[in-house]
Amino acid sequence: MKPQDTLPRLVLAAAIAGGVAYFFARDGVVPEAVSTAVKGSGVGLLAIYAALLAKDTDGWLLALVMLLGMLGDVLLNAAGLTTGALAFLAGHLVAIVLYRRNARGPLTPRTLVAVALFVAVVTAFAAWLPGDPAQAPGIGLYSAGLTLMAACAWLSRFPRGLVAVGALMFVVSDLLLFARIGPLAGQAWASLGVWSLYFAGQLMICLGVTRTLAARISASASDALPA
Repeated sequence: MKPQDTLPRLVLAAAIAGGVAYFFARDGVVPEAVSTAVKGSGVGLLAIYAALLAKDTDGWLLALVMLLGMLGDVLLNAAGLTTGALAFLAGHLVAIVLYRRNARGPLTPRTLVAVALFVAVVTAFAAWLPGDPAQAPGIGLYSAGLTLMAACAWLSRFPRGLVAVGALMFVVSDLLLFARIGPLAGQAWASLGVWSLYFAGQLMICLGVTRTLAARISASASDALPA
């Protein structure tokens, strides 16, 4: 292991430990302030990990995505669903920029139709889940940004097995979150599903993007060497 690789790997290990630790720091087991700090540590450390590896604009965009995710995690506990959702929505918009900067190919009419259907169906389902018409517009707006982010992840050149699947896990996590307001209220398994899918998804996104960017930089450095 190169010395410059040690710190990022330690930060990544700490991020995973923070994400796992939150399972044991929820639901009044520890003081609310401690629970919130532990919750923010997982994705917050992923933001630091991404920043340590950032070598270009795309790397810093990923770090910002993770930072906004951490802010959303903390604000959900400290300020409520609406404020936390705004931070997450900002992160989704930054992620869309990152993914479109790294598009797999040009958008075709067929692809645009598929994306529009995916966004429309998932957004409508998310808005319906809580069973409260008053919450539907806000949840619909947020979910449109979330699902468009996932669609752009799928259409990016980042590995789908990590980044696109991670983004879809984020979508399912939020659908479970909205369902906990309505039909799944009081279901402990749903709460566990929300966090496990969300954190695993963020971790997969972070790893998939950083590895791809590192490989690109390595290839560019090799091409620049004299023959």
